Amino acid sequence: MQRKPLIGLPACVRELGGHPFHTVGDKYARALAEASGAVPVMLPSLGELLDLPAALESLDGILLTGSLSNVHPHHYGQAATPSHEPYDPERDRTSLPLIKGALERGLPLLAICRGMQELNVALGGSLHPRVHELPGRLDHRRPKSDDLDVQYGKSHPIRLMPGSQLQEIAGGVSEAEVNSLHWQALDRLAPALEVEAEAPDGTVEAVRVRDANSFALGVQWHPEYRVVEDPLSMALFKAFGEAAARYSK
Repeated sequence: MQRKPLIGLPACVRELGGHPFHTVGDKYARALAEASGAVPVMLPSLGELLDLPAALESLDGILLTGSLSNVHPHHYGQAATPSHEPYDPERDRTSLPLIKGALERGLPLLAICRGMQELNVALGGSLHPRVHELPGRLDHRRPKSDDLDVQYGKSHPIRLMPGSQLQEIAGGVSEAEVNSLHWQALDRLAPALEVEAEAPDGTVEAVRVRDANSFALGVQWHPEYRVVEDPLSMALFKAFGEAAARYSK
């Protein structure tokens, strides 16, 4: 019997009660188990202390999660300002080399929100720190509500690029409604990335690594939330799980 694929999730570092903890959101791990048929495995964000080649050797895929933190701007050649905060330098030191190692191995990769921003930075792109302050842009920030169903509710449409991998995964549709919970967004697109979907204001909502040897997609929205209730989210996580299962063979 074929074992389930193992999907690594680099953790965020949080301080709780004065102590640092490595954390992964429940919704990401649950979505992998429910929709990808995979076993989620948390990778502590230890930077150089983590043996990345050994970790990648044992895994069948990488899921880069969203986070409350942002990629530090020095990774894409900008000076740090309060508008770029907050940061998680340990996650940066772990995820950015992890992305490069995964792509070199042809390891399937799905990047969500901060994860898509990490993917762009790791491959040479840059970020807008506050996309809602740019002329003509929508406010992509999380709605001000304590209700998670409101926070993660559908907020704007996206246009799927004709002939894109995402459109194929979505069953050929040209538009879809997604949620939106981010301040930052892609600015300069990394040379290795192809735009797969855009918001009505031109904000890049999905990308693909052009010459990747396996599944390598990033999305700016949060398909992991209540994944089984949304056809596009289910299709995305299913396609990722199938790619990881093929890799594990």
